Amino acid sequence: MASILRVDHIGYSYLGRIPALVDFSLELEEGRIYALIGANGTGKSTLLQLMGGLIHPSQGGVYFRDQEVCETSLEDPAFRRLFRGAVGFLFQDPDVQLFCPTVLDELLFGPLQLGVDEAEARERARAVMQLLALAGLQDRPSYMLSGGEKKKTALGAILTMNPQLLLLDEPTNGLDPRTQHFLIELITGLNQAGKTVVISTHDLQLVEALQPRVAVLSEEHRLERLGEADEILHDEQLLLKANLIYQPFRRSR
Repeated sequence: MASILRVDHIGYSYLGRIPALVDFSLELEEGRIYALIGANGTGKSTLLQLMGGLIHPSQGGVYFRDQEVCETSLEDPAFRRLFRGAVGFLFQDPDVQLFCPTVLDELLFGPLQLGVDEAEARERARAVMQLLALAGLQDRPSYMLSGGEKKKTALGAILTMNPQLLLLDEPTNGLDPRTQHFLIELITGLNQAGKTVVISTHDLQLVEALQPRVAVLSEEHRLERLGEADEILHDEQLLLKANLIYQPFRRSR
């Protein structure tokens, strides 16, 4: 399969001294689902933000279809429009990205900023609201939405831009079981429609449900292992080392 995005030996530190990622490389094949798993603080969210061009590495590079994503390339209007339209980012906290007066306005904002005709943007918004069961909420402001409705609205604002690559930070975090199940089915359906999806999570049940290709991040902020879901989930020693499962203390007799 063709590569849609790769990170090549990237490093990133906060305040120049707190490591978040160390010499990390990963290539995303088009049309696959990936999961970034690791304990809290291992760099999963930072890696997604680097992939999305929201921050930039201090070492190494991020490449979208072999073109580097950096401050200089994103100053070019043509590349910026291409990249921002092709890559959708869902923050862990939807309140971070909801700022328009109503749900409908949220869904229209992205495509209109990309220069999509208003009639087409409204048709996209209508279709996405139908897909996400948001049609009855189109005139509501975000502060009148439940947590699950906010998450759906933030995701809808991405989907109306019709991105090729979806970067989802802890997408099921804080959701009730029904909404979690809905989101899992939605991610599967989007992937079957050709979208490349990357999720960050420490929820191994989500990994089992989606059966993605899995990148395990170590507590040293490095790539510990890359493999298929079943291979990773059945490696107890790996999961213990990555602090993803807990082995209770057993008193000796």
